[in-house]
Amino acid sequence: MKVESQRLARFAVLIDADNTSPQITEGLFEEIAKFGEASVRRIYGDFSSPRLKSWADILQKHAIDPYQQFAYTKGKNASDIALVIDAMDLLHSERFDGFCLVSSDSDFTRLASRLREQGADVYGFGTHKTPESFRQACRRFIYTENLLPEAATPAGATAPQPKALKSPSAAIPILNKAIAQLESEDGWATLGQVGQQISKLFSDFDVRTFGFSKLSDLVRKTGAFEVDKAESGHLRIRARPHKAHNGRKAG
Repeated sequence: MKVESQRLARFAVLIDADNTSPQITEGLFEEIAKFGEASVRRIYGDFSSPRLKSWADILQKHAIDPYQQFAYTKGKNASDIALVIDAMDLLHSERFDGFCLVSSDSDFTRLASRLREQGADVYGFGTHKTPESFRQACRRFIYTENLLPEAATPAGATAPQPKALKSPSAAIPILNKAIAQLESEDGWATLGQVGQQISKLFSDFDVRTFGFSKLSDLVRKTGAFEVDKAESGHLRIRARPHKAHNGRKAG
């Protein structure tokens, strides 16, 4: 008997054109493909404005449906309202497993919370300056700076490390908190467990933000953790013990 392959999770991708760069589009859909299918692709904005002209070619290439919202009144964002109305309509259609909200605008915080209250997964995409309220309202939040296309690497040259938005040292308290919550008696925790715990605690954690593509490389770079391979073959880490200080210089 033929076994039916598991269906990909269906996502509605709703893009706020006023707060999103078209340069991230390729990386955006590659990222979404990691956890589901972009079944609906809509973008909202006043495309009669010269400011959004750069979206024209992008829309056709990625099959994104533009929803034109004329700015009838200055200071009123009709695009935001249209996006919210469509999100609720799509939610109540019960055809989707989740939503991808692409914006750096904190006005979508309540929308993200409401969608999650109804059991939908919400993935947010925005710049690192996106207010924390919106970032934390999402199941996961991805910084769009991490989705920008990389510069072409000449043949034979080593590919450059991703550009860091934060210093590796900024990850130390995050890693320590995750390890502490795993409550290991000897302080050791497998790297996989640590990664899973971080995802539960910090919706916007991404190793690319610190300039790395793997969590193990970030951990080693901090210099704050011991890294070992367990008998199972899995990497494990624990915080380095603090050196005791007695107030006197070693002589």
